[in-house]
Amino acid sequence: MNRWIGRRAFLKRAAAAAGASVSFPYLVRSSALGKAGSVAASERITLGMIGTGSHGRDVNLKTFLTLNDAQVVAVCDVDRSHSQIAFEMVSKRYGHKDCAIYSDFREVLARPDIDAVMISTPDHWHVPIAIAAAKAGKDIECEKPTLTIEQGRQLVETMKRYNRVFQWSTEDRSVDVYHRMCELVRNGRIGKVHTIKVELPSGPDRPGNPTPMPVPGGFDYDMWLGPAPWAPYTKDRCHYEFRWILDYSGGELTDWGAHLLDGAQWGNDTEHTGPVEVEGKGVFWSEGLYNTAKEYHIEYTYANGVKLIVDSGTPSLRFEGSDGWIGNRGWRAPLQAQPASILSSVIGPEETHLYTCPGGEQRNFLDCVKSRQECYFPPEIGHRCFTIAHLGNIAMLLGKKLKWDPQTERFTNSEEANRMLSRAMRSPWHLL
Repeated sequence: MNRWIGRRAFLKRAAAAAGASVSFPYLVRSSALGKAGSVAASERITLGMIGTGSHGRDVNLKTFLTLNDAQVVAVCDVDRSHSQIAFEMVSKRYGHKDCAIYSDFREVLARPDIDAVMISTPDHWHVPIAIAAAKAGKDIECEKPTLTIEQGRQLVETMKRYNRVFQWSTEDRSVDVYHRMCELVRNGRIGKVHTIKVELPSGPDRPGNPTPMPVPGGFDYDMWLGPAPWAPYTKDRCHYEFRWILDYSGGELTDWGAHLLDGAQWGNDTEHTGPVEVEGKGVFWSEGLYNTAKEYHIEYTYANGVKLIVDSGTPSLRFEGSDGWIGNRGWRAPLQAQPASILSSVIGPEETHLYTCPGGEQRNFLDCVKSRQECYFPPEIGHRCFTIAHLGNIAMLLGKKLKWDPQTERFTNSEEANRMLSRAMRSPWHLL
């Protein structure tokens, strides 16, 4: 049975029981029964927000609070100051303070009344929490990217095994300029593609201060570290700054790359595979805390000869083909093309039309939870995108050309590189 349909039937019975004065573990308000112009509880998806830092609140939570068929019932963060702000946002939106606050994501997953979770944690927590959520019977929207290639593959297989709806959280597939660009490329408007150029922001712009500091009150730092190696607290390690440290992320290559490398894959029709060769050079800080590349130049080659060139610079995506080029310079910037007539080309009804949702990733996720259809950025496609970024980081760290087999997801010319496909997890955390 469709679990969403099953839950609607359950909630209808629960509402009837509440009307008969039968005990029920959660308060049923009049709005939950569809009064006062609201969406009935039987038509709403209950959500737990795991990770309520700046992006988790100001983008993900804020968006879900505008969608009437979603109900946020729990917020969770290891930093109490973050979860408190999120709680106040939820309370203001719904006009009551029934939303629960947690510091341990496992308490959110243990609640049987929660249908789905939004994971907005640092990268090293994405896959462990997502896999635990799938096992707990939740559908999942999760911030990008993965921490390692092997973790990505484990997530893909877990979502298949538990038949969960899963969305990697990125808006680019709903942004008109990227959708239009990739449709034009996929329908041959620039001829045969031979080169794809991607630029991503550079950074970090400072080395980071490794000096140990007292852990702030209300911050469960050990839980923040979770499966990552133990390290002393410093403010330059946590929250936004985590992305500059390889124990938790992969720098701008994985952060911004999760957007524009996906565009490259989408337009290149290689969403379910990847390049076969990679080499690159990076510039790193020689001192301090941060160890991801601040500048980089990486070249990838696909089996069909297409070259993907990634540089640090201004966020940009450009496809070059035998009959012209199309791209933009600047995130969401207007499209440019040569010849310019490409921009006015009409995609016919029998041509390729790429799956999108103009309402964005949260709208698409809720729709797919109800329909049980695949989201526009599902596990496999996201994993293949993030793999490109991880390959680039490994190539830069080793300083040599690497050959990659997208089918086996192994390097064919370096066991040293293969050892970098996964990371040990600090006890007691594990994936499977």
